[in-house]
Amino acid sequence: MFDPHAPVDIVTLRDERARDVDAIGRVIAAAFAGEPQQGQRERQIVDALRAAGALGVSLVAERDDRVIGHIAFSPVAIGGASPDSRWYALAPLAVRPDCRRQSVGAGLVRTGLDALRRLGAHGCVVLGDPAYYARFGFAPCSDLALHGAPAGRLLALALDAHAPRPSGDVRYHDAFDLG
Repeated sequence: MFDPHAPVDIVTLRDERARDVDAIGRVIAAAFAGEPQQGQRERQIVDALRAAGALGVSLVAERDDRVIGHIAFSPVAIGGASPDSRWYALAPLAVRPDCRRQSVGAGLVRTGLDALRRLGAHGCVVLGDPAYYARFGFAPCSDLALHGAPAGRLLALALDAHAPRPSGDVRYHDAFDLG
């Protein structure tokens, strides 16, 4: 039964701020605690994207003034086109383990995609779980390729139905070439 007096657990989604950098690093480390080297790499990527001014969209999820989730989007080049093709990569998405299965990640993805649309983005790619990302409209795309990506894990979502859909090799920002 609904209790109108029960406390409401409010999560705020917002653009990252300079003061969030360390908290974002902690969220990424916690999210990848089972794979600490991957967590360190993801944090380095986000830091390098930030330093290069290549975070097209970077959002945090906050609960009780504590950052509990983060998502980043950065420009990609597709098929030899320059990164100004208005296509972006979603990477990484990180949510503290104790805050998972509470729609925090889904909220970050939806809000991030809305922010990309407002920026005039044509589309977004993600290397991830098709079952998870399908709910946002992502689907495998046979006309895109990412070197080393497992089959069926490179997913794409057109954000502008009138924009031409590129094809070819996807090239993430140089920050992803760490190590």
